[in-house]
Amino acid sequence: MSAIPTWIDERIDRNLDNTLTQEHVVETMLASDRPFFSIRQLHARIKPDVSRATVRNRLQELQEIDVVATETYPDSISLYYINHPESDWPVSPEGKHALNANTPLDRLSTRGFLTLSDTAGIRTLVLAGFQLSLVLFALGGVLTVIGGDVRGTQSDIVLWGTAFDLVFVSILLLVTERTVRWVRDRYGPLNLLPST
Repeated sequence: MSAIPTWIDERIDRNLDNTLTQEHVVETMLASDRPFFSIRQLHARIKPDVSRATVRNRLQELQEIDVVATETYPDSISLYYINHPESDWPVSPEGKHALNANTPLDRLSTRGFLTLSDTAGIRTLVLAGFQLSLVLFALGGVLTVIGGDVRGTQSDIVLWGTAFDLVFVSILLLVTERTVRWVRDRYGPLNLLPST
């Protein structure tokens, strides 16, 4: 483990009754090559196994004593980092811009989709599928009520069939993503595709 700087050592609580101590969280963060963590990333690195709620509680305690700071981004992403007094948020302007991309779909890569690792992007696709299904249901209903047909289709009921298919695919994608996330949380990352 990395040596804890004096300014941190003076602030942290040495309560050994806790399963996870503030000192252990700080040591884990300092020993890593990365400057910032989500709760999930930090939880995966901490041994012995403790709950995410415990990790979150220690991070909140460290935040209250100005050892750890946080930045919150769209899609409920919060990143925690050691609040070094001599530096600002440790992400470059380019890094901040990448984290603040316009939508999750801007960040969704083919790899992120195939491995179901980009949760925000996949949920955005699912939400778009549900919304498009709603539009197709409504359009099919209106055409049924007025007795009109859409040129190029045999009946407005085709729109309903398409809407049902789209709802089914959206639900299937959502269930698959949540299952894969549960497996990752329980067993660690699945490296099915080679990293680039």
